[in-house]
Amino acid sequence: MKKKTAEKPIEIRMEGYEVIEKVATQHATSAKVLVPKHWIGKKVRAVRIDPDMEEKKED
Repeated sequence: MKKKTAEKPIEIRMEGYEVIEKVATQHATSAKVLVPKHWIGKKVRAVRIDPDMEEKKED
């Protein structure tokens, strides 16, 4: 069962110390985003900012 996502962007407010914008790359059956080495062991969040084109094709 595929998880349903929002059809249009939602506003998210976060506080943090550093931000980077990257493109997720394929990694086996998943995806990965590389972050700086000094982030190891730190709590991070990832937010998808591009629409999911796969969902549009299924409609």
